Amino acid sequence: MPSPRLWVPALATALFAGGCASIAVTDEAIVDRTAFALNLDKDAFTVSNRVNDGTTTRYAVRTKTGQEFNCFVGGSISVLGRSVSEAVCSRKGGPPARNPLLR
Repeated sequence: MPSPRLWVPALATALFAGGCASIAVTDEAIVDRTAFALNLDKDAFTVSNRVNDGTTTRYAVRTKTGQEFNCFVGGSISVLGRSVSEAVCSRKGGPPARNPLLR
């Protein structure tokens, strides 16, 4: 059996990295980032169907006016603390979101 000095850090890294988004991305962070991305008040939409996939959290948004969006944020934890990216959202049934810097 290999020395614990070799497999304990590897095991800890695998366990820690495997669920980064589920730990780093809080519901509050999702609401904050989504409100900013869509330029809406925090109570003007609901979030559903959250899926954590590695360092990405995908979810659906429905506004009180009936608009629907697919969104995602990235999240990780480091020695500096939690880090959550800005939300990226695209309207369901519409054209894909375009980066305004590429126009």
